[in-house]
Amino acid sequence: MSQIQLPENIASLNAYSSAKSEKLNGTTWLNANESPYSRRVSLDFEALNRYPDPQPEAVIKAYASYAGLSPEQVLMTRGADEGIELLVRTYCVPGQDKIALFLPTYGMYKVTADTHNVGITALEQSLLQQGSAAEIADAVGNAKLVFICNPNNPTGATVSTDKIAAIAAALKGKALVVVDEAYIEFCEQLTAASLLSDFDNLVVLRTLSKAFALAGLRTGFTLAPPDVLAPIRKVIAPYPVSAVVAQIAQEALTPDAITQMRRQVSILNKAKEKLTEVLGGSEKIAKVMIGEGNFITVQVRQVNDIKQAMQSGLIMRPFTLFGEDNWLRISIGSEQELEQVRRWLTQPQAEQQ
Repeated sequence: MSQIQLPENIASLNAYSSAKSEKLNGTTWLNANESPYSRRVSLDFEALNRYPDPQPEAVIKAYASYAGLSPEQVLMTRGADEGIELLVRTYCVPGQDKIALFLPTYGMYKVTADTHNVGITALEQSLLQQGSAAEIADAVGNAKLVFICNPNNPTGATVSTDKIAAIAAALKGKALVVVDEAYIEFCEQLTAASLLSDFDNLVVLRTLSKAFALAGLRTGFTLAPPDVLAPIRKVIAPYPVSAVVAQIAQEALTPDAITQMRRQVSILNKAKEKLTEVLGGSEKIAKVMIGEGNFITVQVRQVNDIKQAMQSGLIMRPFTLFGEDNWLRISIGSEQELEQVRRWLTQPQAEQQ
């Protein structure tokens, strides 16, 4: 049987390489920005013979309360990644429209655009950080969606709410400004959620994967004005949220659970401060990027030191940034996990090959 020809954009697609897709072997996992805290949950399996509520009311209300929004401004998705995909699929015409992003940043924006044959206006993080709203709007051009990862993965760089408001104002009637807040719990004061009542072209993406310690649940939320969500509600799958996921998410959003999450975030932020100091004083590290999120990105003097860590079972995330392949992102794990990083830093430097 002859092979069916793929669309050109799929045939040439470079798929996103997630931390877990690489099938690495290790003992200490600090490569996926996961929380070191596991959760115990109680589940009711009696109703699994019935289709679930497409948008579970109790979860929507709980998250709206947590985010300071109305339920009409909240859409529950399969991770924030589905929110990215839904925005591109809903608002962009394949082969015609573009998205804008600021590199380096989260890779799924590009992969999603490529998958849907949507163009990319690739801008620099330096423009986002240092340029005016007018300069940014001019550089964005005719892009339909503008993705701002805040805090940015992998650099940790942040954008103030005032600047996001200015960018949204400059792009009013031209583009949707999509603020990906996957790591916002680590710097809650920077959230753009409070701006949603002021701008009809603003979207905020959230997840339970990071601070809420539920990466395995694959649960996210798209926060936006009701008019922006209305067409997305037509595009989303009929039953995107399983009953089991809804139960766990509802439990994670109780007041007590949110208090516990914030306590864990405080512990992780303090651990990050300590590790930043250690990294800054290490001969193996050439540069430490200062930013927010439950990770630190560093430039290692010798690539072989990264290989040395991998061989010892310490799994962190290597990157090529700014044209150099000696960058490493280290997730903030437990004290025991971070001790493995400290031990690696004190080992003799690997010989260059």
